[in-house]
Amino acid sequence: QTYAPKLILLDITDISCIRDVAKEILSCYGCVDVLINNASMKVKGAVQSISLELDKKIMDANYFGPITLTKAILPNMISRRTGQIVLINSIQGKIGIPFRAAYAASKHAAVGFFDCLRAEMEEFDISVSTVNPTFICSYHRHPAPGNWEASIWK
Repeated sequence: QTYAPKLILLDITDISCIRDVAKEILSCYGCVDVLINNASMKVKGAVQSISLELDKKIMDANYFGPITLTKAILPNMISRRTGQIVLINSIQGKIGIPFRAAYAASKHAAVGFFDCLRAEMEEFDISVSTVNPTFICSYHRHPAPGNWEASIWK
């Protein structure tokens, strides 16, 4: 069956709304065959210059967001014993480089989670893949001076 596309806005850093969005998707379409986690946020700066608040925002976008969405969709896939889950991650989930500590840490955490999930989902015939591309050109926001988001990449 073919469904008309539906636009559903989701801020992956707003963990509290992810479950509701997943419910909306499942109520609209009944299931998700393929879930591709592709949202990301990165920051460049020395460890001592990045606030804990920004570290947490990066972790929400790159780790807690994807796992929250995955956990919300997973019961449906398990009950149907089928599905594919893909994490578009980063090579920095395997190796860290200077001035990217928060980003690399969040990507390492995501790799660890999805590696474990892959093993657990084998018995349900659910495929879990992690893609770790090298460096890509991203959109860079240039907010007003003094704004901590000045070095965020999305």
